[in-house]
Amino acid sequence: MQYWLMKSEPDTYSIDDLQSFGVDHWDGIRNYQVRNFFRDQMQVGEQAFFYHSNCKEPGIVGTMEIVSKAYPDHTAFDPSEKYFDSKSDPENPRWLMVDVRYIRHLDRMITLGELRQQKQIADMKLLQRGNRLSVLPLSKMEWQYILEME
Repeated sequence: MQYWLMKSEPDTYSIDDLQSFGVDHWDGIRNYQVRNFFRDQMQVGEQAFFYHSNCKEPGIVGTMEIVSKAYPDHTAFDPSEKYFDSKSDPENPRWLMVDVRYIRHLDRMITLGELRQQKQIADMKLLQRGNRLSVLPLSKMEWQYILEME
């Protein structure tokens, strides 16, 4: 089983939004490496941290479960959508998404600053300079360590 960290800007889509839907699609991914994670690695039943990014205090705010295999991201085909891609073809989709299910809010946010102070997870991809991917794989050790920080 793989574990994941999935980022979203809380002003765009927050963990509260996911909680209100229960299950929702994770759309708008326009990075080939993340698309490949969805397509080739992410499996139904795996868990992910919900991470609020690009905000005053970024950090991990909750957990969710992957509940679908990757499928075409319909927002790529709709010109009215923020993440429309005129080069994406419905017959051969370039971009994919998965469905996720809200599990819970963490008891408290685990901030990026706190994560950076933990020597045991210093190699975590989130903490590597220049790593700006919105979806990142985590090791089982990283997943468990972070949960213990709660």
